[in-house]
Amino acid sequence: MTDAALAFTLITTRQSILPKRLSEPGPDATQITDLFSAAAAAPDHGEIRPWRFVVVPSERRSDLGEAFAQALLERDTAATVEQIAQAREKAFRAPFVSLVIARLGASDPDIDVLERMISVGAAVQNALLMAHSMGYGACLTSGLAMRSQAIQRLFDLQDGERAVCCINVGTASRRKPGRLRPAPSTFVSSL
Repeated sequence: MTDAALAFTLITTRQSILPKRLSEPGPDATQITDLFSAAAAAPDHGEIRPWRFVVVPSERRSDLGEAFAQALLERDTAATVEQIAQAREKAFRAPFVSLVIARLGASDPDIDVLERMISVGAAVQNALLMAHSMGYGACLTSGLAMRSQAIQRLFDLQDGERAVCCINVGTASRRKPGRLRPAPSTFVSSL
């Protein structure tokens, strides 16, 4: 198989596997380094690295779970005990979890925020594709918790930084059938 054919296959067969369908084993230390090395290959105008990743090791998952619970309470003071427990449980679903943080404050050189977000997205996609190439399932999780004070405090977000999503990686216990992708003719036109 040519490099182009392999890349096409990896890109077009990647799918999101929900964290509840990800189990051990997760990536080992070398594979985690490879995931982040792939992320570092994203386009980065001005070489400002408009992203950072924070790995949440298993011994800190309860801290993440508590932040998810507090994030829920920040936006819904009437949340039930069951809803709070469900929020906490989200931190323990996947063997590997890393928070993606966009660095959107002032930069030198001054690179437009939208361009920096594209770079963040490319870094995330590279990590997801690398996980897929290793045979793992992966997905992103986000939501309102990413904007919470609890997440900002836990991850020590600085001015100009924003929590974007979590990358979850593990062995897929179940995969869904591949979804039908839109044909390029439905979203590409010529000037």
